[in-house]
Amino acid sequence: MRDTTIVDFLSTLADRVPAPGGGATAALHAAQAAALLGMVARYTTGEKYAEHAGTVTRVITETDEDRARALELAERDAAAFTAVTDAYRLPKGEERSLAIAAALVGAAEPPAEVAEMAARLVGLCETLLPIGNPNLRTDIAAAAEAARAAIATARVNVEVNLGGIRDDRTRDGLRARLANADETMARADRVTAQVREGLKA
Repeated sequence: MRDTTIVDFLSTLADRVPAPGGGATAALHAAQAAALLGMVARYTTGEKYAEHAGTVTRVITETDEDRARALELAERDAAAFTAVTDAYRLPKGEERSLAIAAALVGAAEPPAEVAEMAARLVGLCETLLPIGNPNLRTDIAAAAEAARAAIATARVNVEVNLGGIRDDRTRDGLRARLANADETMARADRVTAQVREGLKA
């Protein structure tokens, strides 16, 4: 997927094929958020921003890692969803039921990781907003919105799998990882609101 052109990815996304789908899209939202923050951080360097050099370096490192990880998660999500569709094609019976339950656990994991990553990216938006190059404040807002979309999309892609997961502990663990999703999306909203308020000045 990482070597696919945007045009080809969107064509496949629009096609009548099981994957990629919403989970991969969530991961790409997170990748875009990370890329935008990396760009802002790279424009927040030099003597003018010397006092924040350590923070900016950390943001660059983290966002570069998250960008690469998000692409891996997009690929994992597509593969996991294909495993789900394969499990549903098995002959009806206990073996099929067990295969579906296991595949659903696998399908829930990549979007759960995306949601956690996106929450960290919202935190980096909050970190950069007061110190970042003011000419790129709208890019921080764009990153916040991309991270928000990643969380919202990832959450629903976890939740759609929960009903078929038999193990209560696994199901509860996945829910717990999404527990702060609304709060995190509200924080992303506040980042955007703060940027927009500054545009009125």
